[in-house]
Amino acid sequence: MSDFSAAVDKIQQAGINPSTVSYNEKVSNWVKMTTEKDSGYQAGQLKWVTAETTDWKSMTLPTLWEEAALKNFDGIVWFSRRVTIPENWKTNGIKLNLGTIDDNDITYVNGVKVGETVGYNVGRSYAIPADLLKPGENIITVRVFDSGGGGGIYGEAKDLNVTNNAGEKISLAGDWKYKIGLDFKNIEPKPYEENGPNRPTVLYNAMIHPYLQFSIKGAIWYQGESNADRAYQYRELFPTMIKDWRQKWAQGDFPFYFVQLANFMQIDNEPSQSAWAELREAQQKTLALPNTGMATIIDIGDAKDIHPKNKQEVGRRLALIALAKTYGQKINYSGPVYQSNKIEGKQIILTFGNSQNGLKTADGKALKGFAIAGADKKFYWAKASIKGNQIIVSSDQVANPVAVRYAWGNNPLCNLVSNDGLPASPFRTDTWQGLTFAKK
Repeated sequence: MSDFSAAVDKIQQAGINPSTVSYNEKVSNWVKMTTEKDSGYQAGQLKWVTAETTDWKSMTLPTLWEEAALKNFDGIVWFSRRVTIPENWKTNGIKLNLGTIDDNDITYVNGVKVGETVGYNVGRSYAIPADLLKPGENIITVRVFDSGGGGGIYGEAKDLNVTNNAGEKISLAGDWKYKIGLDFKNIEPKPYEENGPNRPTVLYNAMIHPYLQFSIKGAIWYQGESNADRAYQYRELFPTMIKDWRQKWAQGDFPFYFVQLANFMQIDNEPSQSAWAELREAQQKTLALPNTGMATIIDIGDAKDIHPKNKQEVGRRLALIALAKTYGQKINYSGPVYQSNKIEGKQIILTFGNSQNGLKTADGKALKGFAIAGADKKFYWAKASIKGNQIIVSSDQVANPVAVRYAWGNNPLCNLVSNDGLPASPFRTDTWQGLTFAKK
């Protein structure tokens, strides 16, 4: 019998109907069970907060662990870092700053708990008692609990440090040791919220179907974040939904305009695989359906907020699509669109559509966001220059290039726009299997 089933059994033996136990109580029982199963504890006692970490593995922080060594992992991971405090270090106002952590953390210094935070997008800054840190070597231990999606200490490198009132700072970015406390694949799944908004059919049955009796002008859709880990599946799921709505309303191919995922999470130092980039690609492919349009917002996201605040510009870009495609105004509504590529020696020449009014960079500086690879599929940041409606891409590190990617990342630094400032959508010239292919 599983631990969670045993808990339900005890409830029944006590004469309580399990269906009357609240969702919060079920989750509380489940979280308690994860703690009992966490290898970082032993008989209810912490055993890893000051443990020797010679057998632990290494991970460079900050990062989401899915982008490092723990692909598709949900569970509990312990991180440890030894930091050396100078003899003359000022002991007033010492703070341990860890940036953002997905989802929750409990943090210890030299075996003593200094803080605990719930929430994937909340900055961590914990006061450390002056007598807790000592000159010489100290141990920082962070227990990270992630119930789904991305996980880890993932903020920006500049936010990961120890500081004091004197303005002295010791960076904690870089190599940390880590060890898995619990893989959630090995336990009962988190209790399902029977009345929650994410249960199957609730959005359609409650918020779409009742309106089929009314005629509509069109639809605007802004979603995709929760599907990023299944981006290849979204290539079928999203257009299928659009076609189903059109069939149900029986108004033909009414306008369906949507928003591509914004930039989010930390910026990659090197070209990397990205589930979010693959989801954006799935959205872009949906433009193959008739009477669709996509607002690209790769330039107005927020690294620390999955819900970026500049919705006014999102609305403006959607309005441009509607004005042009639905109301017939002769205005531009899209940034440059990748069209084709040609390999010439050490260069790849990219040709763009919707570039009749010219290509430029948003900041007036050199193009950025382009990466190039050879047959080994190893991407390097590339030099790129504009020539008419084409961009010439190359790198001294790639003698025989075969593929280019642009703005391919969770939060890419990119600046290609049309002359009226609308950003180019992320793209790639290759069709190599991506991170989320296995989940399609």
